[in-house]
Amino acid sequence: MKLTYRHTLYASFTGYIVQAIINNFIPLLFITFRDTFGIPLSKITLLITFNFGVQLLVDLLAAGFVDRIGYKVSIVAAHVFASAGLISLAFLPDLFADPFNGLLTSVMIYAVGGGLLEVLVSPIVEACPTDNKEKAMSLLHSFYCWGHVGVVLISTGFFAFAGIGNWKWLALIWALIPAVNSFFFAAVPVRPLIAHDERPLSLKQLFSSKMFWIMVLMMIAAGASEQGVSQWASAFVETALGVRKVVGDLLGPMLFAVMMGIARAVFGKYGEHIKLERFMIFSGILSFGCYLVIALSPWPVLNLIGFALCGFSAGIMWPGTFSISAKKLPFGGTMMFAFLAMAGDVGCAAGPTLVGKIAGLFRGDLTVGILAASIFPVLLITGIFAQRKQQR
Repeated sequence: MKLTYRHTLYASFTGYIVQAIINNFIPLLFITFRDTFGIPLSKITLLITFNFGVQLLVDLLAAGFVDRIGYKVSIVAAHVFASAGLISLAFLPDLFADPFNGLLTSVMIYAVGGGLLEVLVSPIVEACPTDNKEKAMSLLHSFYCWGHVGVVLISTGFFAFAGIGNWKWLALIWALIPAVNSFFFAAVPVRPLIAHDERPLSLKQLFSSKMFWIMVLMMIAAGASEQGVSQWASAFVETALGVRKVVGDLLGPMLFAVMMGIARAVFGKYGEHIKLERFMIFSGILSFGCYLVIALSPWPVLNLIGFALCGFSAGIMWPGTFSISAKKLPFGGTMMFAFLAMAGDVGCAAGPTLVGKIAGLFRGDLTVGILAASIFPVLLITGIFAQRKQQR
C-alpha cells in the first residue's frame, strides 16, 4: 500500500498519544514507588520536575540540530527514546543500588523523546499539504487529551484486573506504541516545513521580530491559562462532589482533559466555518469568566461547571497560537516552533506557581491565587489584538 500524507497525519496523531503516555503514566505509580522502593513522596515528585526540565532543555537544543539531521531521522529517534525509556522503567530501578536513580535515568531517556515530539510533531503536521492547516493542528492536539484520558482509564483498568504489582508489564505494553509508531514514521512521507530552496529566518531575525515576541507572550498565556486550573483538578472535584481523594485524582484530570479534547476536536471538525482568532478571543473571555466562577462561586456544583468549561476554553489556545504563528511568520521554521514550545512549557509552570505563591501570601487562600491567575487569558486576548495591529 502506498503511504500518503494522510498516513503522516495518523502517525503524528499517534505521536501525541505517545507524548501523553510519557507525561501521565508515571504519576499513577507514585504511591507504588513509595511502597515498593521505600522512596519518600517528596523525592518521587522530583521525577515530574525532572521530566519537564529535560523536555525544556531538548526544546532549546532542538532548534539548532533538527534542521541539520532532518525531520524524519529526528521524529524516529524521538519514538525510540520514548520506547526505550518506558522499557527501562521496568528494569533499571532493580539494577541500581538506589532504585530512585534507576527511575530518574528512565525518565531522562523518555523525556528526550518527549521534548523532540513537542518540537517536531506540530511542524510536521503544518508542513503536510492539507486543505485547512488550522483544523489539522487543532485535531492533532486533541489526541494528547484523548491519550491522557486513555492512559488513566486503561492503566486503572489494568491495575484493577492484573494488580498494581504488575505495573512493569504495563510499562512494557505502553512502550509498544512508540516502538510501532517509529516504524510507521520511517515509512510515511515527511516534508520539511520550509522548502530546500528557501531560507528560514535566522536567530537574529527571529528575535528582532515583534510578531515573534507577541507569539511567545501568547504561548506563555496559553500554557498558564491551561495549567493554572488543571493542577488543582483533584481538589476541586473532591470539594464539589464530596468524593474520596482517589476518585478525585482520577476524575478531576480526566474531566479537564475530556473537555479540552472536545474543544480541539470540534474545531478540528468544523474549523473551516470558524474564524480562529474570533474563537480564541471567545475562549479567552470564557476562560476569564470560568476563573471568576471557580474562585468566587459559593456553590460547589457551579465551581465544578466552571472548572469543566475552563478545560473547554483552554483547548484551542495552544494549537491556535501555533497556527497563527505559522501563518504570520511562514519562514520561522523549526527554530520558531522550538521556542514557542519552550514558551508554552514556561507558561505551564508559571500558571500553577502564581496560584500557589499568591495563595501563600494570603494565608493559603486559593481563591485569591486563582483570581490572580485570571490575568493569563486576558494576556492571551491582548496578544491576539496586538498581532493584528502588528500585521497591519
